[in-house]
Amino acid sequence: MATDKELSDFLESVERRAFKQAIYAVRKEESALDIVQDAMIKLAEKYGDKPIAELPLLFQRILQNTIHDYFRREKVRTTWISLFSGMSSESGDQDNFDLLETYEAEVGTQAAESSADKVERDQVLAVIEAEVKKLPTRQREAFLMRYWQDMDVAETAAAMGCSEGSVKTHCSRATHTLAQALRAKGISL
Repeated sequence: MATDKELSDFLESVERRAFKQAIYAVRKEESALDIVQDAMIKLAEKYGDKPIAELPLLFQRILQNTIHDYFRREKVRTTWISLFSGMSSESGDQDNFDLLETYEAEVGTQAAESSADKVERDQVLAVIEAEVKKLPTRQREAFLMRYWQDMDVAETAAAMGCSEGSVKTHCSRATHTLAQALRAKGISL
């Protein structure tokens, strides 16, 4: 079980990385701060009694789910706001009013993304995820800690219980294997 001090220290240690991850996802500083705060509160309330070793993965999953919830809420909010604001016509000409002609999604949001782009992005992510799952365990662990959780080499080595050189070797092999597999499938990033 994690003590209050250990939980507090853990949350302090992941705060900056979580904010960076959230800001890259939502591109709004205020929303990213809210997301990180919500994820931290959920972790403390629901999983504060878990061992300290389990907290990093739990927090990462909670953070991802909180980001997904944000996008779901934004999509609904954007749709309803645009529907209500578009119902009143300045000119008073209600007969020729078409909401789809006036609705424009904010650039950079998921609502502005075309269906084809979304499907393509989802397919590429599914291929990447499948290829990451195929990696040997140690390579996958090192790769995810370094490039997904944005841990440095020393932190990754400590978490994996190996040397920094081993972490670098595992990461190098993982990136080369993934690059080769993705190129073979015609995906270039």
